[in-house]
Amino acid sequence: MLQQWKPWYNRLLVIFAAVLAVAVLYSVNHRPQRQNESDSPQQAQQTPRITLKDNEIELLARAVYAEAKGEPYEGKVAIAAVILNRVDHPEFPNTIAGVIYEPLAFQVVANGQINQKPDQSALQAAYDAINGVDPTNGALYFYNPAKTQNQWIRSRKVLKTIGKHVFAS
Repeated sequence: MLQQWKPWYNRLLVIFAAVLAVAVLYSVNHRPQRQNESDSPQQAQQTPRITLKDNEIELLARAVYAEAKGEPYEGKVAIAAVILNRVDHPEFPNTIAGVIYEPLAFQVVANGQINQKPDQSALQAAYDAINGVDPTNGALYFYNPAKTQNQWIRSRKVLKTIGKHVFAS
């Protein structure tokens, strides 16, 4: 009885192995790539400004997605750039998680929106910022003037406005 199932079992194993191989190849070959230069707010550097692990890139993209929903692509890259600028600045934690989870730094952490899965645009914006694009020219802060009454943040030097966000130093 087992002999009659053996050919089918072997075929099933071959099919399963083929499907698994295709899935692995697909996932390896479909990592997000940099957008065309025409879609990017400015040309990125060839060398990434920072080396991050996959989970750090995911966290950065989640922050971008939560903070910049409905904003233009340049604004999404700008949010990621501000987070990376803070990582590089001595007055802030020196990790992505440290900056994002710093107490009272981002409302999206407090309200749980940071836990939403990022879309492709947020992920690409994170990659562009990692590759050196900074439409804010070094901003350390951003805010939506329609949503904040905080006078301290409003007193910061404004570097640029993109969409509904003001970027400041």
